Amino acid sequence: MTQPTPDSTSQTWEPLVLTVAPNGARKTKRDHPALPITPAELAAEAEASLAAGAAMIHLHVRDAEDQHSLDPGRYREAIDAIRERVGNKIVIQMTTEAVGRYSPAEQMASVRAVEPEAVSLAVREFFSDPNLEKDAARFTHELAERGVMAQYIVYSEEDLQWFSSLRDTGKLPIQAQSLLFVLGRYTAGQRSEPSDLLPFLRANKPNYSWALCAFGPKEAACAAAAATLGGHARVGFENNLLLSDGTPAPNNAALIAQAVAIARAIGRPLASADTLRMAAKTVP
Repeated sequence: MTQPTPDSTSQTWEPLVLTVAPNGARKTKRDHPALPITPAELAAEAEASLAAGAAMIHLHVRDAEDQHSLDPGRYREAIDAIRERVGNKIVIQMTTEAVGRYSPAEQMASVRAVEPEAVSLAVREFFSDPNLEKDAARFTHELAERGVMAQYIVYSEEDLQWFSSLRDTGKLPIQAQSLLFVLGRYTAGQRSEPSDLLPFLRANKPNYSWALCAFGPKEAACAAAAATLGGHARVGFENNLLLSDGTPAPNNAALIAQAVAIARAIGRPLASADTLRMAAKTVP
C-alpha cells in the first residue's frame, strides 16, 4: 500500500491531519491481540498507519509490566525504533498523560529529557494546582521557544474556556499550536457521538486549530464531522477497537483507512508530516 498524498488540485480545504493513537495508557493485548506495546510493534504500526494516511503518531510507552510509563529511556527506545523504520515521514507526538501516576513536575521532567518533536498536554493536569501554575506556564513557553509542536487536550467546554483564559493572560504562549477535543469522556460507557462536538465548537473562540478523538464505534462518524467542519482527527485503539460496521478492526491502520475514505469522499486533501511541520511554523 502506498501512502496517500495531498491533492494539489483542492484549494478550498486545509489538509486533514490524521493522527494514529495505537495503544493508549490502559489497554493490553487482552483487549486486542494486535495492540502494539513494544518498540518494534510500535514501529511496525507507525509504518502501516503512515502508509494508510496518518501524518502523526500519538505515542504511549509501557514499563516492564506493560503499565503506563513516562520513562525517558523507554520513550527514546520507541522513538528510535520508529525513526529507523520510517525516518521523518511521520511526526511523533509524546504523551504526558498522568494516569494518576505522575505529577506535573514529573511530566515536565520527562518531556525535557526526551526532547520530542511534538507533545500533548492536558490543560487540567498542568494548571489545576495554583501553586504550580508559574512552573507550568514557564514550561509551555519553553516548548514554544524550542519549536515543539504542542497540542493542548480539553475534555469539556469549560476546559476550552480555561485554555482561552490561560492564553489571554500569557500563561500559555501565543504559539500554543492546537487543541484536542475529547468527545464523550464523561458519558456513560464513554461512547462518543458526533453531536458531542457542538459545545466545543460554540466555545472555540477565536477559532483555534483543533482535532478530536472519540470513544467507541462512532469514532469514524466523529472523524467525519471533524473533516467536514474544518478540524482534524485522532483515531486508533487508544479509544476504539471497532470499525464503523461494529466489527473488530484488524489493526490501527484500518481505522486510519476509514478516516482517509471519508476525506476522499468529501474532497479534503490529507496532510503529510511535512505539511504539519510547515503549518506549525506559521502559527503566530
